[in-house]
Amino acid sequence: MSFKDYKKLKGTPGIYKHKISNSYMARKKVDGKVIQKTFSTIFEAKVWRKSDQHEQFDPSSSYSTLADVWKKMQELHFPTLATSTKAIWKRRYEPWKNIEHLPMDKITPSKITNWVNNLAEYYRSTFYQESGRGRAGRCNLNNELNLFVTIFNWYKESEEFEKEALSLTCPIKRKHKKLGFIKPVPDKNKKISLEDAYLFFEYLKPLYKDLAMMQFFTAGRIGEVAGLQWSNVDLKNRRMLIKHTCIWDMTHKTFLELKPFPKNRESRPCYITDEIKEILLKRKAFQTAGNDFVFHVDGSPINYCTVQLNYREAQRKSGVPYTGTHILRHGMAKLARKIGGGLDAVIAMTGHKDIKLADHYSKCDEDDQKEVAEKIMQHIRSQQVDMNTDNVISLFSQKNATNS
Repeated sequence: MSFKDYKKLKGTPGIYKHKISNSYMARKKVDGKVIQKTFSTIFEAKVWRKSDQHEQFDPSSSYSTLADVWKKMQELHFPTLATSTKAIWKRRYEPWKNIEHLPMDKITPSKITNWVNNLAEYYRSTFYQESGRGRAGRCNLNNELNLFVTIFNWYKESEEFEKEALSLTCPIKRKHKKLGFIKPVPDKNKKISLEDAYLFFEYLKPLYKDLAMMQFFTAGRIGEVAGLQWSNVDLKNRRMLIKHTCIWDMTHKTFLELKPFPKNRESRPCYITDEIKEILLKRKAFQTAGNDFVFHVDGSPINYCTVQLNYREAQRKSGVPYTGTHILRHGMAKLARKIGGGLDAVIAMTGHKDIKLADHYSKCDEDDQKEVAEKIMQHIRSQQVDMNTDNVISLFSQKNATNS
């Protein structure tokens, strides 16, 4: 082919960039023959050059390819997922396109090892680390590996593939997560303290202060609180139902739809404390006909981008060492465990089904270790006996005297 529309990239052997479309062409030799392929990103081009993408699908194989399984999974399983989950899974699937042509029985642990090594090498490269905003923070390949496990489990359980999948076992092994390690996960405290939470609230505008306080008091996900409906609030009996969830577009962070159930698909009741009642009564003044949202902007559902903007600004101005919107859920989970005395209290507040998740949200951190260490040392100090050591002969001194 003619290379007049392509330019060679420095430091990337066998890869060329199109001058107009900015697509990438990768070339490599296979069995003495040069093969080439175009990609939309240099990442895909680099991985393809190192992979066994040239392997052809055997028409006589009785097994479906990974691409076939992924396509069928999107048709049958994706309708049950949240819009945001679909977007996340599609993004995490991108690296798997390099081996999606292989039949499921050919995706062996050794193939996964090769896939992981190539990807990890790319993410550790200077090129990737200097690639710009939001891309150089990758720490491991756990999410991509977990997605494959999810796809494989669906493949095994699906009636569409039950016969061919019967004898197969998942090729993802424990070693693959170790091989996929790129760099340590940054030490980030996600559990905001009670004092810092109230300091954070003071720097928020009225609407977002009420939203944040409601999120904290209910230990809710931000989408659940933003989607709270007046039809699920019973002020007389002090009972509120966390039932609906706002779904936001992953790219623009704007409102897409109101999902009729939370993330775990189970509604959970919340007792309306005096503090929650005060917030609800303030929001009553903004209730309008035909709009059932407790929190809204001039009758329109809240966009996640505005929540992020207001939270970040308040976090910056208050100086609290926490970021994100999920810190309030983590913070209340920790407080519930401390005050309630166990994971049952955490589950009651957060609505988690999985005890491991409840433990993750509320597990001890550096502040807890400091508090416990101080209590232990106070106990040790209180038990110490004031010993008179004037008449005690040091064994070390006695030994030195004998030797001299």
